[in-house]
Amino acid sequence: KSDLNANAIDFYRFELSDVIQTACLAHDIGNPPFGHSGEEAIRTFFAELPVEQRKALENQLTVNQFQDLLKFEGNANAFRILTSVFLKKGLKLTYTTLASIIKYPVVSEYGFDKKLGKISLKKSGFFDAEYTYFQELAKELELICIDPEKKQFARHPFVFLVEAADDICYSIIDLEDAYRLNIIGFAELKNLLLPFFEDTSNEAYMLKQMVEIEDNSQKISLLRAMIINQLTQKCVNAFMDNEEAILKGELNKPLIDLIDKKSIELLKKIEDYSIKYIYNHRSVIEKEIAGYHVIGGLLKEFVVAVFDPDSKKSEKVLQLLSGHYALDNTLSLYENLLNVVDYISGMTDLYAIDLYRKMMGIQIPDVR
Repeated sequence: KSDLNANAIDFYRFELSDVIQTACLAHDIGNPPFGHSGEEAIRTFFAELPVEQRKALENQLTVNQFQDLLKFEGNANAFRILTSVFLKKGLKLTYTTLASIIKYPVVSEYGFDKKLGKISLKKSGFFDAEYTYFQELAKELELICIDPEKKQFARHPFVFLVEAADDICYSIIDLEDAYRLNIIGFAELKNLLLPFFEDTSNEAYMLKQMVEIEDNSQKISLLRAMIINQLTQKCVNAFMDNEEAILKGELNKPLIDLIDKKSIELLKKIEDYSIKYIYNHRSVIEKEIAGYHVIGGLLKEFVVAVFDPDSKKSEKVLQLLSGHYALDNTLSLYENLLNVVDYISGMTDLYAIDLYRKMMGIQIPDVR
């Protein structure tokens, strides 16, 4: 636009892509082991606390702080890691980069509200502990406040670009991953992806490549790359077509829902297929169930130790929470519980399983 100064023009020409790429790399950093089922496992644990422990939380935590645990959200945890946790370790992302990962700029107490039809309020984007960081960011970037009392904000415009990249990638790459894991066959995958090129300038080229390339994995890589590029361009066009609504905080649909009807229908077909044959595949379900046991079991050990730190077993359990995660008597119950959740949510699947086995006595560590 003509009213942009030289610095702003340089940013959009040379640096915007770095911001979006960085946000894309960082946006899932708050996801616990076992992905979305891991999030649900954390929520379930706190929802099913024994009566005495639940009363302690209700008495010592604010409503919003308790909701942070009952509605644990990987998006909010990502913001926590990139601010509270990583600031102490030297990683200092720009306000713009941080804002680009906050899909739901609202606190837990007033998020998770789909009735209002606001895309920014579907979940939560930051915990009570990080609200000060968010306030600084919102003030600096002049984010639109929807409701100051409920701490509800409109998204930063760049969130739509990061979200589109995520939507495109998981739709297509999950299929490729499923093929490599022998969950689906090449024929099924090709039938889902080739229609994206029908009646396009690339149709003849893609049909030719499907014949000339001998290795099926290479065929899939080509299909994946070409479709991602195609959908990326369409989402960019959707962003520009809806720029005014985005800047006013009035757009309440993801960009992927604003592209051409044919592509939306093909993506919906992929989604339906993935839900039926990939996300509900026996191996995936078995892993999700294991996640409930592993994460729930670890939380039980550490949370009980936080509530009763003086017992002999608790003393041993709390020794595992060293460094940043260590129990600190100067911190509130809320902060100590967040440290426990930090510790567990930062694990890989395999590390969580290994620790669970050792703590449950299923696998006894070698003593040398």
